Amino acid sequence: MPDHRFELICEVEPPTRPDLTRVRHQIGVLSPVADSFLIPDNHIGRATVSSVAVAHEVQAMGASGIACLNSRDRNLLGFRRDLLTAVAYGVDRFLFVYGDKPSAGNRTSELTVRAMIEEARGAAEDPAFEGCSPFRVGVTSGLRPVPAWKRAADFVFVQVSYSLGSLLRWRESVEVDIPVYAGVMVLASAGMARNLAAKIPDIAIPDDLVAAVERDRDAGVDAACEQVLAIRDSGAFDGVHLVPVSRYRQVAARLEQQL
Repeated sequence: MPDHRFELICEVEPPTRPDLTRVRHQIGVLSPVADSFLIPDNHIGRATVSSVAVAHEVQAMGASGIACLNSRDRNLLGFRRDLLTAVAYGVDRFLFVYGDKPSAGNRTSELTVRAMIEEARGAAEDPAFEGCSPFRVGVTSGLRPVPAWKRAADFVFVQVSYSLGSLLRWRESVEVDIPVYAGVMVLASAGMARNLAAKIPDIAIPDDLVAAVERDRDAGVDAACEQVLAIRDSGAFDGVHLVPVSRYRQVAARLEQQL
């Protein structure tokens, strides 16, 4: 067993309608096993309730929230608005991402993830943020070398992988002095596997896992939970970013017995 604290960060699904009932349920169900919650930002290119607002809701329920912010939807003024709103809501932890292709409209193309990090760091010198705690910002990485500017972030979320061996080989190949969280996603159906393969060619999904999920939907939950435990026991990562999708009830029940 590793001698450092292992953190489980569970991703919740923000609503596409102005109703927080379901997201509150996700938070309540997962709270016994989750150390923190990540809230996506208009993920898969569709509009949802603000990730900052949902992170505030997470914290109002006594948990820790991480608001994802994408560069796709923002210009500089909009990004500064989001930082001010976050401070007003007591949200200080972010994951900055590029953002998926939007389903409506175009990318703003004014900001990059790197520019967002620089702007968030620069807030410490801005009188508008005087007396506020420094922002903690994270980035994402595929299973490839991590550029120097990403290593200057406060934490790294690694691309979802269904191969523990690939994750461990990648971790051995990079040197970073910040917390690193491995990505684990529940495979809910064979259709989901096909969609993932089409949208993210870098993710290799084992044929035997797809076949198992076709026979039994709980096989995807079992595989994801087993991978979480294996990553924890390896000691190679500081935690896991777990995406339970619609199977969050089953994931919580399984992990509550084993974590």
